[in-house]
Amino acid sequence: MESPGVLISERLASDANYPFFMKINSPTSTSRSRSGFTLLEMVIVLGIIAMILGGAIFAMRGIGDAAKLRQVESDFKSFESALAMYKLNAGSYPSTQQGLMALQNKPSSTPIPRRWVQVMSKIPNDPWGTPYGYRFPGKKRASEFEMFSKGPDGLEGNEDDLSSQDD
Repeated sequence: MESPGVLISERLASDANYPFFMKINSPTSTSRSRSGFTLLEMVIVLGIIAMILGGAIFAMRGIGDAAKLRQVESDFKSFESALAMYKLNAGSYPSTQQGLMALQNKPSSTPIPRRWVQVMSKIPNDPWGTPYGYRFPGKKRASEFEMFSKGPDGLEGNEDDLSSQDD
C-alpha cells in the first residue's frame, strides 16, 4: 500500500521499475485517425465546384439566344395562321398601315374588310420586348406579307433583323 501523502505522478516519476508507461498521442503522430476534412481541403473542393459551375454557366450563355430565335420563328408561324384566317374573312391581307392591329381591332382605314372577325386577342412582342413589324407587300416577295423582328438591338435595318421572308 502506498503512503497517503504521495501522488501517483510522483510515484511513477520516482519508480523506475514501474511495469508500464502511459503513451500519449501527439497531434503530429502518424497513427492519428482522421475523422473530418481540414479547412484547406474544403476550400479546394469549393473552388473546384465554383470553377465547374462558372464554366457551365458560360457554356449555356448562348442557349438563351437560340431559344429567342426559335420563339421568333414560332411567332411568325402563329401570325401566318392568324393572317390566313384574316384573309379568308376579309378578302385580303391587312395593309402595311393597318398592320397587325387589324388582327385585334377592326380597321377603319382602307381597305376596310368585308367581314371582320377578331383573330387575336393580344398582339405579342418579340422576345426582346419590341413590337413585331408587318408589311404588305413584302420586300422580297411582293405577293406575300412580311413579318419582321428588329432583333436584339431593337434597330431596323441591321444584320440581326429577322424576317418571315428569309430563306
